[in-house]
Amino acid sequence: MTTPGTPAAEPASGLPPQLIKILGAIVAPTTLLTALLYYFGWSHAYWFCDYFGVNSTVLGFTSTDYVMRSVDALFVPLTVAASAALLAVWGHTALRARLAAGSRPRALRVLVPTAMVLGGLLVLGGFVSVFTTTVLSEHLVAAPLSLGFGVLLLVYALHLQRLVTSRPQAAGSGSGSADCSAGGSGRGGRGWAAAAEWAVVFVLVGLSLFWAATDYSAAVGRSRAGDFVAGLARYPSVVIYSARSLSLRAPGVTQVRCQDPEAAYRYRYDGLKLVLQSGDEYLFLPAKWTAASGVAILIPKSDSLRLEFFPAWSRPGPSAC
Repeated sequence: MTTPGTPAAEPASGLPPQLIKILGAIVAPTTLLTALLYYFGWSHAYWFCDYFGVNSTVLGFTSTDYVMRSVDALFVPLTVAASAALLAVWGHTALRARLAAGSRPRALRVLVPTAMVLGGLLVLGGFVSVFTTTVLSEHLVAAPLSLGFGVLLLVYALHLQRLVTSRPQAAGSGSGSADCSAGGSGRGGRGWAAAAEWAVVFVLVGLSLFWAATDYSAAVGRSRAGDFVAGLARYPSVVIYSARSLSLRAPGVTQVRCQDPEAAYRYRYDGLKLVLQSGDEYLFLPAKWTAASGVAILIPKSDSLRLEFFPAWSRPGPSAC
């Protein structure tokens, strides 16, 4: 129970109530989560197809396709972020318990200033990387994580210093009427100042995480494409039968014209691998595709085509229709 002159306690998280309401109104709707999943899935698909020299927009990926691809792009970042947040909460809880008991670790006298300096340097490095290429830019997600972690480290160091320095004052302060009146008029301003501070922190950390996840999803897309090419020989072979000539010219791809005038499919093409089918488009690669000289083949889905698949360890039948 609080007395009239005692300020109400902040939530255990330390976040001002105003900011909690704002975050609840923004983060709660599933549309935000869906939009993020869509974006990171799009990034994954774009860079996967870009590895083969194909613009992913011509494949007509659906929203479901993008959301499913986002799982591959976000699984590792979300796991690492959740684990780091859990460890941070445990460490902060243990430290607050020691401070509440009146213990003041000597290490804080060194760690707090060190954390401030380190956090400031990390923020500076990440901020500079936004506008120009730096050493951090040459390493995957190093620049965004430098910015986000630096902000968190700097803010947390300031929070610890405020917490440590405010305890002796709280223990020795009286409950005079002058203090009560001054506190009552200043609590509202301090509350909104704290809300603004936390809002800026959330924006900077959120943008840095978004930046890191974007870079990671692009790297995963390219990596998955590279893995696909490395294991191309293990994927099923595809034989395309077509009613009309497709005029395919690619290394290792052969065309056979059927001699039977009554054949529904007059042309046969061997030496292909199916990468994916999306919308009304097939994406094929020659079985001997290389990044230096390979060509990707995009063929519209239609009734004039027939596909036959063969296990990688078997060989298609004779080159006949």
